[in-house]
Amino acid sequence: MVALKVISVFGTRPEAIKMAPLVKTLDIEKSIDSKVCVTAQHRDMLDQVLRLFNINPDYDLNIMKEKQTLSDITTSVLSGLQSVFSQERPDIILVHGDTTTTFVAALAAFYNKIKVGHIEAGLRSFDKWFPYPEEINRKLTGVLADLHFSPTTTAKTNLLKEGVKEENIFVTGNTVIDAMAYTIKKDYIFKEEKLKSVDYNRRIIVVTAHRRENWGEPLRNICNAIKKIAQNYPDVYIIYPVHKNPLVKDLVYEILGEIENVLLLDPLDTDDMHNLLSKSYMVLTDSGGLQEEVPSLGKPVLVLRDVTERPEAVLAGTVKIIGTKETNIYKEGSLLLNNQNEYLKMSNAVNPYGDGRASIRIVEAIKYIFGISNEKPKDYVPDIVAEANK
Repeated sequence: MVALKVISVFGTRPEAIKMAPLVKTLDIEKSIDSKVCVTAQHRDMLDQVLRLFNINPDYDLNIMKEKQTLSDITTSVLSGLQSVFSQERPDIILVHGDTTTTFVAALAAFYNKIKVGHIEAGLRSFDKWFPYPEEINRKLTGVLADLHFSPTTTAKTNLLKEGVKEENIFVTGNTVIDAMAYTIKKDYIFKEEKLKSVDYNRRIIVVTAHRRENWGEPLRNICNAIKKIAQNYPDVYIIYPVHKNPLVKDLVYEILGEIENVLLLDPLDTDDMHNLLSKSYMVLTDSGGLQEEVPSLGKPVLVLRDVTERPEAVLAGTVKIIGTKETNIYKEGSLLLNNQNEYLKMSNAVNPYGDGRASIRIVEAIKYIFGISNEKPKDYVPDIVAEANK
């Protein structure tokens, strides 16, 4: 029997983290010929993850250039993938989430009449500008996709409302939970020297904020609120890995660079970041991925955005949307520092995003759709839902 040819395409660190366990699962499936193509939309941060998971891409488009625009990324990826797809003629490509690489890879596959499988399908904020450009990227990818691997039933419902056929949707859980099984270790030693000397008996607040829609005044508000928390809670230690984009880095260092109990770092390797999160007291972030990762660690997440495409953890109670107003960020952060009941309520909430078997479900679904297996994989159901339905 001829092996099914699958190409996984990704280009940024968040995609790579979530695709890595799937690539590893595909590699051990004898009925599948698995290849990897990276666009390197982000270069250094992508390479960190490739090294961590020991993934050697079959194709590397290496498109990143200084001050690249969304149009630059789009045209470079589209052109580069044309030659890859013409040479390989895969049965299906797999893309993840909502980056420009994701959308353009799906478009390139469509132009070549190749099937598309969309990992983390069906997330919606219902606002085309928030997050930008991710909301439109994932919606357009959804239109082009043939198979939709949704992390939750909420994401599946979004797709059904958009007219996607139910037989093409598989609820798998989120592959990031699979990835964290690789990265978090009890006896972990940090690679970042400055993290080795941190007193982890202190209450550690981890901050990430870099999204495009928060550039400018929103980021200034975020930094001012962090400064106020640091000054009014001297026992707290705030660790902020800062994005290298000058529009982010310059402002963050201007406001927080001289605060004694704030540690500003370059972006961390994935395993350093995951293990730091596991030692944190709480997390303030505008990241999408951290809204999924951190709940599995039992840490409260305050989201520095006005909307989220990941409502499940909000409903579960482990994530709270607090926006970017300075007064509100300070108020919500202080609440968790002052009120142990509120803290425990969030930290004990159930993670709705997965059980570490999402990659296996995706591979089994692909085998089922292509007739390699006769057994359709069962949808992922969070423990809290399964218990309620008994």
